[in-house]
Amino acid sequence: MSQNFNLDPETGLLPEPVGTEILPVQEVMVKCTTTKVCSGNPVTVVITDQCPGCDSQSILFDLSGTSFGTMARSGESDQLRNLGIEQIQYTRVDCKFPGVSVAFRVDPGSNPNYFAAAIEYEDGDGIAGVELKRAADSGGAWIKMQPSWGAVWKADLPSNYPPPFTVRLTAGGNSGKTLVADKVIPANYSPGQTYRSIVNF
Repeated sequence: MSQNFNLDPETGLLPEPVGTEILPVQEVMVKCTTTKVCSGNPVTVVITDQCPGCDSQSILFDLSGTSFGTMARSGESDQLRNLGIEQIQYTRVDCKFPGVSVAFRVDPGSNPNYFAAAIEYEDGDGIAGVELKRAADSGGAWIKMQPSWGAVWKADLPSNYPPPFTVRLTAGGNSGKTLVADKVIPANYSPGQTYRSIVNF
């Protein structure tokens, strides 16, 4: 369980800034302070999904054992992990991946008629929108992708729409910044593979 500072009770997600539709990946800083094994020092974690079937009356962060243990005082990680559920405090923070460019992990179900990818390592306040177009169509229209789950965005493709693909990201928050990953998905892409861009917010 955690102390509820500002999660949306219906979705279980932190509220989205005005003007955004979805922020599937968010970073939060969490800390525990209620037991003597807690260090009180915050740990930054990435939220990549939600649990719609979980108890909506409480907010639950399912942290990895490593993340959970990092909140403990030195040498007391196991004792904190053994508590199982612990009250925590949290606050939302911007994602920061210094020196790392945005990556696109192509969904295994992608094919000539459907494309989906998990968007990873983007700096800032999440992603509000994703668009895709054939790299060969420099003046062509962008296809708006839809959020699927977690960090995955998807789109149905028109017939005869071969890659390489260029992807445009719109940042969350109020910045409205866009970022173009030119030809990031190659002509011979393989579902399940990750392709790294050379850009980040």
